[in-house]
Amino acid sequence: MKTDIFLSAIHKRSNIRFLYNLKEILIDPYYVSRESNGKKVIYGRVRRTNEIRKFEYEKISNIRVLENFRFSPVIPIIPQAS
Repeated sequence: MKTDIFLSAIHKRSNIRFLYNLKEILIDPYYVSRESNGKKVIYGRVRRTNEIRKFEYEKISNIRVLENFRFSPVIPIIPQAS
């Protein structure tokens, strides 16, 4: 269920708000994955920062997809060494 919500938000580029360890988090979701220990995680950019963080599914609750807000992916550009 969470995966479907997250994948839909990623596809539509919608922001997501949820509780993570009882703290409200607002992210631009980028990627859903599974760690080597089998736990599912979602990666996203925390709003109003340039920080990409990983969030474990088991600690996420009260998911809200904010369909009125869209985001453009931020791709960091790394200068090439000369």
